[in-house]
Amino acid sequence: YIEISDDLKMLDIEGYVLVVEGLQRINVVLLFIRDIFRFFTVPRREIYPNLYEIVKQFKFDEDLQKAIDRVIDDKGLIRSTASPDLEKIRRTITGKQRDLDKVFRGIVGELRQKGLLTDMVETFRNGRRVLSVPSEHKRKIRGIIHDESATGRTTYIEPEGVIEINNDIFDFEQEERREINRILRDLSAQLRPYTDILRMYQSLAQRFDVVQAKAHLAVKINGNMPILKPNPMFMIKKGVHPLLFLKNEQNRKKVVSFDMTMLHENRILVISGPNAGGKSITMKAIGLMQVMLQCGMLVPMSELSEMGVFENIFADIGDQQSLEDELSTYSSRLQNMKLFLDNANDKTLVLIDEFGSGTDPVIGGAIAESILHEFNARQTFGVITTHFSNLKVYAFKTKGVLNACMLFDADTLSPTYELKIGRPGSSYAFEIAEKSGLSKKVLDYAKHKTGKNEKAVDELLVDLQRDMQETQEKLKLVEDKEKQLDKLIKNYDELQKDFEYKRKRLKLDIKEAELTKLADDNRELEKLVREIRQEQNLERAKELASERKKERETIVKKVEEIYSEIYEMPNEGRKTVVQKSTFEAGDNVRIKNGGALGIIESVQKNNAVVMIGDMRMQLKINDLVHVAEQLEIIKKPRVTTDFVSQTASFESKIDLRGMRMMDAMLTLQTYLDKALMTSTPTVQILHGKGDGILRQAVKKKLREYKGFKNIRHPEANEGGDGITMADM
Repeated sequence: YIEISDDLKMLDIEGYVLVVEGLQRINVVLLFIRDIFRFFTVPRREIYPNLYEIVKQFKFDEDLQKAIDRVIDDKGLIRSTASPDLEKIRRTITGKQRDLDKVFRGIVGELRQKGLLTDMVETFRNGRRVLSVPSEHKRKIRGIIHDESATGRTTYIEPEGVIEINNDIFDFEQEERREINRILRDLSAQLRPYTDILRMYQSLAQRFDVVQAKAHLAVKINGNMPILKPNPMFMIKKGVHPLLFLKNEQNRKKVVSFDMTMLHENRILVISGPNAGGKSITMKAIGLMQVMLQCGMLVPMSELSEMGVFENIFADIGDQQSLEDELSTYSSRLQNMKLFLDNANDKTLVLIDEFGSGTDPVIGGAIAESILHEFNARQTFGVITTHFSNLKVYAFKTKGVLNACMLFDADTLSPTYELKIGRPGSSYAFEIAEKSGLSKKVLDYAKHKTGKNEKAVDELLVDLQRDMQETQEKLKLVEDKEKQLDKLIKNYDELQKDFEYKRKRLKLDIKEAELTKLADDNRELEKLVREIRQEQNLERAKELASERKKERETIVKKVEEIYSEIYEMPNEGRKTVVQKSTFEAGDNVRIKNGGALGIIESVQKNNAVVMIGDMRMQLKINDLVHVAEQLEIIKKPRVTTDFVSQTASFESKIDLRGMRMMDAMLTLQTYLDKALMTSTPTVQILHGKGDGILRQAVKKKLREYKGFKNIRHPEANEGGDGITMADM
């Protein structure tokens, strides 16, 4: 959009005629506002409710824009249709110009034949079309002399034949200007009552410009909206300095983020550490992000961060000495401290760089500690950088004030730019001085002159930081090993459970095999009984039948016990049978003869409708036993003694070789249905290798059943691609 404040100020003057450029600027703003209002269709009002709230209170008058558009075109020219008189005048001027061109071409042709013109032939002087004539021939041509060249060799003459036409064109052009002035005067008068509305439109354009600028900046700095709190506080996660982020983004450098929490009793942070270690950048980042946030801008930190609102924000950063005010560096800082203390309260944020510097270190440190004590007493929030040891000690001993340091790699003597809260940092002055090339003699003398306490504190800080770094590395190593150990334990537990399940399942398979054998024996027994009956030895027949019956009951009981171990006791010591005399809808139950688990849907007298998996069955109450809950193991393949006879007679392997495709698929479908009914753990389908068409059809059919998984081929020595296997 374009700034139109000056144009509106002139438009307020009664009778003032706004120039075309001013009207065009107003038209640009009106077009901009028109597009904003047109943008907010009904669906977009719901998508952008907050932006629509800004527009909702205004109304756009399209007549203003149309009034300007009727007069001025897109190029900023007055339209010929702006008035009937203007259109008539311009048509007349166009006709006169055609006449002028025709007459002028005739004169030029005649004089060129006589050799009275220069090579340039014609040009314009004083707004008139003139001939370019050598000065020696100027007396031979009748007309008005308008000008001469600088050398005097060429004279510019308006020929007599076009003077009258040029005069007419000049008169009509004057009329055109008068008509345009009248049109602009009328248009200015039409817009004058709406100057306040136009100012409002300009304000609206500025508002959207600011919103868009904030959005563009937020995209560039990866800005987020933290969780806002009404009271002053910080809980910054992964915060970075916005300007540093933009700079490093251009250079493709990584920015080290920081975490910082200041709330409740911990309000003031004293950051120490080496020079060029990032203390000031961190402090400025905190202050800048706070100001950005309170200006309604998104900030470069995690959206899980929490930020409060401050009433006052004071900053003392850099050298503010002044010759005019006769202020030294330290004097200017003391004046700032006085201003801060006069206004500081529990809703104030104070940012001070190199706190206490600029004067004698002992005295400056003492005054700085006193000021820090006063800030703490007023429950002021603050972020302070310093090298003074007494301030580090004060922060260590005082409630409400926290130490923090910028980490430094003592081995490479280079900063890591990482903020660590809870410990003070060393300035590493001697180490940095040694790296810079100062001689050992100079450094030894400096160490000798340094006070013992000062030296001891600094060495202690260096040792603490080194130990902390080593501890963190060891801790990380221990954490990694602990994670690996947890994975191994988990894998072991899973393998143990799987092994136990397979062991008990094997016992069940053995007992079921015994039942199968018993079924075969029963057939032999029936044959023997028939033979005994024929011999009239009924006592012997009853005795054999009774033995077989007891043997079968023993095996069935054993099968049910093993089944209970596998399917009803996944957790040690778990009690699954509930002592309850009545059955109701919603009760978890097990079928006595078989062990299938289900949930009662409804009860009618001595019968109950039970949902077992996806199957609904009507059973007698006497055939049901209460259980505590549907057990975890129910998700695994289930074998029930209801289908013992089917399981015994069901073959887990089928041969489709030599069948036609349709017959093979029908046979396979019947086979898979029976496999599901008998809960067969693994099916094997022999189809041969061939060209692979039957193999693909088998896999497709298996995928139609949700009950099968892990579709695969065995090893080459066990059949390879000629056999397809799948687990229940």
